[in-house]
Amino acid sequence: MGGQAVRWTAEQVMALAPDDASRRAGNKLSAPGPWSEAGWADGAVWGQCKGSGSKPYQTVVDLDGGQGPGYRCSCPSRKFPCKHALGLLLLWAGGETTVVEGGVPPEWADGWLGDRRRRAERKAGPGPAGAPDGPEAEQASADAGHGADDAARAEAAQRRAAQRAERITAGTQELEQRLTDLLRGGLAGAEQRGYAPWEEMAARMVDAQAPGLAARIRELGAIPGSGEGWPGRLLAECALLHLLVGGWRRAAELPAPLADTVRTRVGLTLEAADLLAEQQALVRDEWLVLAQRDTDEGRLTVRRVWLYGRAAGRHALLLSYGAGGRAPELALPVGAALDAELAYYPGSGSLRAALGRRHGALLPGFPPSGAGVREALEDYARMLQEDPWAESRPCVLERVLPVPPSDADTAGAGRGGRAGRGAAGWQLAAADEESALPVAPGTGAAALWRLLALSSEGPVTVFGECGHRGFAPHTAWHEGRAVPL
Repeated sequence: MGGQAVRWTAEQVMALAPDDASRRAGNKLSAPGPWSEAGWADGAVWGQCKGSGSKPYQTVVDLDGGQGPGYRCSCPSRKFPCKHALGLLLLWAGGETTVVEGGVPPEWADGWLGDRRRRAERKAGPGPAGAPDGPEAEQASADAGHGADDAARAEAAQRRAAQRAERITAGTQELEQRLTDLLRGGLAGAEQRGYAPWEEMAARMVDAQAPGLAARIRELGAIPGSGEGWPGRLLAECALLHLLVGGWRRAAELPAPLADTVRTRVGLTLEAADLLAEQQALVRDEWLVLAQRDTDEGRLTVRRVWLYGRAAGRHALLLSYGAGGRAPELALPVGAALDAELAYYPGSGSLRAALGRRHGALLPGFPPSGAGVREALEDYARMLQEDPWAESRPCVLERVLPVPPSDADTAGAGRGGRAGRGAAGWQLAAADEESALPVAPGTGAAALWRLLALSSEGPVTVFGECGHRGFAPHTAWHEGRAVPL
């Protein structure tokens, strides 16, 4: 066996997951509780995970073996890696002492590891008779082996992609029929049936390897209990879901950027390493760190970092993950800038990006270029033309004033407009135009009062996300200094 592997990060492990459902399931198994006889040595990690049966699942991961990571688990899952392999890798990545360093793999793991590595050695075996000896022969053999492996991996990847597309198509057909049945029977029945039918439908989309559809269906299930006006909201979301299903089935007829958006919304994603490998796709700029927000999703912490390019004038969103209560690895100070290369994920108006090479240390920040309330709404409207499923768009608002709920109705009436109500009735009113935005629900009271204090001497610049629920403020600038809210 090979030498000891460098311990991976949680983000590297999460990048291996075949879908979002596997990420969540693997994250739940990243605690020491269900694991026993776990260890790592010679480029392999192994362990036994207690499940619902009498016998634990036997899981082993070959971290390289000369042909990339490999996985074996006695569970019945057909996903690779399965949730047990992901959980074991997350446990190992976190440095848990449950995964003992050193030692000898148990027989059930050692046999599989040995067979796999012997197959890899045969693929990279000696060259034909008459081939040159010495370093040149070794290089030629290595090149030939890499070429054959690359071709085999490419062919296998295409085969897996085609099989997954077939499963997704079958899932969308079932989903479309269920939406038709829902509308034919009337929306009133959705409130009586409760959440269980939605969860069952979401599980079917997970089986079809369409995690994006599953997530949207789960959101639908919460609407009937969301209060007054829920039938209208449910109908609107069903229409968007129907539109997404139709987009998937006709993706070959769509413009390439819109087709990429549909695939992303359904749940197909690219690896960050593949994006960054395309030199022509790299965008080097001086990127201002606009905001950093953490959200807890079970045992997984998701960090969103918003950037703004000085030269490109374009926003970018970086995602980073932390498992088992650990903070995500990526951390950038709000208000600073970095000279770095990014690669954007495909899709119409896509803002998500992968962070590539950084050049030098952090730089002093610079004032972001902003817009007015009306321009922000127009930008969001244009984004919806490219991506009808977008929840919000990042924007920097210039010269705005927070309006507390006690004054919100008066401010809206004075402008002759219909003032929407956001978090506890707060609004962001433009100082130079007769317009205002409701603050999005979920915005913390402390952030709103901090913003009010910063604006005591006049209008402020605020970065946040503008969407159909209102404006969610994240960062304000006061006297040239960025203040996270």
